[in-house]
Amino acid sequence: MIRIIGIDPGSRQTGYGIIDSDGINSRYVASGCIYVKGDTLPDRLGNIFARVSDIVTEWQPVEMSIEQVFVNKNVDSALKLGQARGAAICAGVQGQLQVSEYTPKAIKNAVVGTGNAAKEQVQHMIAMLLKLDNKLQADEADALAVALCHAHQRKLIGQLPAMSRKTGRGRWL
Repeated sequence: MIRIIGIDPGSRQTGYGIIDSDGINSRYVASGCIYVKGDTLPDRLGNIFARVSDIVTEWQPVEMSIEQVFVNKNVDSALKLGQARGAAICAGVQGQLQVSEYTPKAIKNAVVGTGNAAKEQVQHMIAMLLKLDNKLQADEADALAVALCHAHQRKLIGQLPAMSRKTGRGRWL
């Protein structure tokens, strides 16, 4: 079993979810939302960094998985989201975690079976997969989904022969 922290970044609210997993069986450890404080963006980014650092210190995960940024319509929001991701990633790196990134579509596909799943479907599947009775907030469920996606991916990569893991262009299969 390995302890994984999943992060659903946001400049106002960042979700986190922690699981123990062997790639097949996963167990819920903790989850929650960081309600980002600060009047300016630098203050909020510092808050994300400090809070994620505290969570890493408290729960001692060894790997971090985080959702990649996607640009929908608002480029300014995407830039702020990217900066929030950067603050969380820096906290993980400072905590000596291996950091992996996943697209929203890959995360939804890993937990729901379709990359176009609604937030409610993700929440429902996370509760079922981790045998949770309580209702999770959307950002909290998304963070647990990121952690589960990583648990499944690392199991798949571990099963591939070492020579076929990378293509000639440096991309993972």
